[in-house]
Amino acid sequence: MSPQTFQVGRVRVHLVSDGVFWTDGGAAFGVVPRTLWERVLQPDAQNRIPMQMRCLLIESDAGPILVDTGYGDKLTAKRRGQLDLHGERRLAGELAALGYRPDDVQLVIDTHLHGDHCGGNTVYGPDGQIEPAFPKAAYLVQRLELADATYPNERTRNAYFAENYLPLTHPCDGRESVLRVLHGDTQVTPEVRTLITPGHTRAHQVVIVESAGETAIFLADAVPHAVTFERLAWVAAFDVEPLVSIETKRSLREWAWRKEALLFFQHDATLAAGRLTREGDEFRVVKVE
Repeated sequence: MSPQTFQVGRVRVHLVSDGVFWTDGGAAFGVVPRTLWERVLQPDAQNRIPMQMRCLLIESDAGPILVDTGYGDKLTAKRRGQLDLHGERRLAGELAALGYRPDDVQLVIDTHLHGDHCGGNTVYGPDGQIEPAFPKAAYLVQRLELADATYPNERTRNAYFAENYLPLTHPCDGRESVLRVLHGDTQVTPEVRTLITPGHTRAHQVVIVESAGETAIFLADAVPHAVTFERLAWVAAFDVEPLVSIETKRSLREWAWRKEALLFFQHDATLAAGRLTREGDEFRVVKVE
């Protein structure tokens, strides 16, 4: 993969990837029958579909902002094999292609704390200890999301891994903690804000860029695939509150259509960016290159 660059008003943004992993198609599309979803995305012999791990780099006046960090490089060989995930320093390589080093990133916004979205928050240091992957950055996490990740239940414990976020609460680079806890919707910079979009997790957040009358939204797992914006009932089995997910998507879709927003899809293997069109009650996502 190569980074994809877009202009949103005065702000330049880049889609960068931490690679592609493979997961069960039934898990990705929940109760939707395979006979329907396989028309959109053909599974392999193990019923798996490819999932992109796109992240968003925002060139802001406050410095580079990175939204999500993918799986990272701390996974065991066994887990990498299960995911069919290949390559090292995948995200770092894409940032380097844009001329950025990890030290350049000033803010990291975690949409939520599932392993495929924040695993790259931390790395193993030279001494074998876990440390921030972006040592100069503050990491922005929702308070409720951090609580749910720290105290998972039987259903959620396989999605949260403490090594991806708890080390961020330790002193680093002269700071007591690099973790900044958000309490709801937050204006991060004059042109970047977060919006709580519950359903996938209780405090999942999307990231919105607004500049010079133009709007873009990084949808993360609120809308992981373009087709799930067109068909609201298509909700992943991973979502802890699937009925809430439907209403969140309905609200987001109406807002995005009115704003003519540029949409970034994090996991869609074939459509990274698009815009909505509407005919009556029917919505479609049109690909943007």
